[in-house]
Amino acid sequence: MYFRRIRDMREDADLTQCQIAEYLGIAQTVYSRYERGYQTMPLHLLMRLADYYHVSLDYLTGRTDCKNCQPKAKKISD
Repeated sequence: MYFRRIRDMREDADLTQCQIAEYLGIAQTVYSRYERGYQTMPLHLLMRLADYYHVSLDYLTGRTDCKNCQPKAKKISD
């Protein structure tokens, strides 16, 4: 799930929860709940993290293992 990946991304960048929480404009305790999966992170915060780490939302949320892949559009059946 995405909370594991956001923790891994933060740790890989040698950042603290406080630093990321400050960047997002939230309390460290709230960010900690996101990482542990106790609270769902709002989309606008996920988008900010994806921009910060230069990765796709699909990567951040665990939908793909490709950091910057663009998903192919699906055709809608008539």
